[in-house]
Amino acid sequence: MVLKEKVMDPIGASTTWRWFGYESSYVNMDGLMMQSVSGGGHHGGGLFINTLDQARFGLLFLRKGKWNNLQLISEKWINAVQQSSVAEKNYGYMWWINATQKWKAGSPKVYYALGFGGNYIIVDNEHDLVVVARWADEAKIGDILSLVVQSIETK
Repeated sequence: MVLKEKVMDPIGASTTWRWFGYESSYVNMDGLMMQSVSGGGHHGGGLFINTLDQARFGLLFLRKGKWNNLQLISEKWINAVQQSSVAEKNYGYMWWINATQKWKAGSPKVYYALGFGGNYIIVDNEHDLVVVARWADEAKIGDILSLVVQSIETK
């Protein structure tokens, strides 16, 4: 309900996205038992979302949490997801980072959400760009990003 009311509705997301928690994963939040997802959608839980909604979500992050001049997500949070964690240089705060330039075409500041089955939301602040790739082979993401960046740099 919070995701719908505070993020998805304001960004104009469709009515088709769904979030499912795990049947065996509940946590107590201020006395209210809430369903949780400790990982991605690979065990039947997580966010099931179409490409356009993924792009809108990515654009919200590209715009530092703002949508139509409303601050939906704090800029502090947006900045935090882009910082490498101590345990893994390529992982920030619930987003992956191209810190070691696994994707040579991408800046080390590129960050991305990765969903089960090769579903990506890639945010490239340097190029003011959001790329959504669905069911993509991880080994090909660098090529996809390279082609998109080349297409906007070529005049």
